[in-house]
Amino acid sequence: MIRYFVLPDLLAGKMNALVSRKWKNKVKGRDWYDFEWYVKKGVELNFKHLQTRMRQFNDVEMTIEEFLDKLKERISITDIELVKRDVAPFIKNHAQIDIWSTDYFLQLVEMMRTK
Repeated sequence: MIRYFVLPDLLAGKMNALVSRKWKNKVKGRDWYDFEWYVKKGVELNFKHLQTRMRQFNDVEMTIEEFLDKLKERISITDIELVKRDVAPFIKNHAQIDIWSTDYFLQLVEMMRTK
C-alpha cells in the first residue's frame, strides 16, 4: 500500500507542529519557511485533518477560532531572529527572509484559507 497526502493535509501537519512543538529556546526554521510557502501558494488548510492530528498526537480538541488564536499566540512569543538563523543555511537568497517578522507571520495567518 502506498500512502500519500495532498497539500491541505500536509499543511495541517505543519500547523500541528507549529502550535504543538515544545520549543523553549529552540525553533524549527523549516516549519516557518513551509508555513509561508503554503500560504503564499494559496493552499487551503484541511482543518478536519488538523483536528485529527491534534487529537492523535496531543489529545487536544480545538475549534478553528481557538486554533487561530493559539497560532497567533505562538507567533507572538517566537523569536523570529532565531527562526531566520535556523533556516538561513538552507536557502540561497537570504534576502527572501528579510521580511520575516512577528507582524509578517501574523499577516500570513490572516491570509490563510481553510476548508
